[in-house]
Amino acid sequence: MRFEIVGKNISVTDTMRSRIEKKLHGLEKYVLIDENTVARVVVRVYPDSQKIEVTIPTKVGLLRTEVKHQDLYAAIDIAVDKLEDQLRRQKTRLNRRHRESLAEAFLEEAEAEDKVVPVKTKTITATTLDLDEAIMQMELSSHSFYIYTDEDTGRISVVYLREDGDYGLIEVEQ
Repeated sequence: MRFEIVGKNISVTDTMRSRIEKKLHGLEKYVLIDENTVARVVVRVYPDSQKIEVTIPTKVGLLRTEVKHQDLYAAIDIAVDKLEDQLRRQKTRLNRRHRESLAEAFLEEAEAEDKVVPVKTKTITATTLDLDEAIMQMELSSHSFYIYTDEDTGRISVVYLREDGDYGLIEVEQ
């Protein structure tokens, strides 16, 4: 990330510049901020306080915060905390909307972490039964579903217990 630090009613010292850059470099852990991103920082001095304004254009939107405080270094810390909070909220919103293409911009190791691995694999043989026998087998096995081959149609079918206490039937077309 590159920086454009401007002072209004104050000259920005090397100490101030290095502190701002050091704090804002911590935001680079989010993938949406790359080395071509320009962070614009404006430092203003008022008679009773100091104000820092940070604007960072990212791949998914504009991050912006203003903090007014008596101590400039405290204002910098608060501004960085606010920016991190904005980044977390944007990431959460994108994940909730299932926009994987945009969410990948936030995730460094998305492919490694998001792979679904089955916990257990089980192979069954679909025995030939009628619907009543399949329901009885399901109840005896204490499962909420039972897979079988329907005696009348010859299709693989699944009988399951619905939330309302009734039974449901899924028939597989081949």
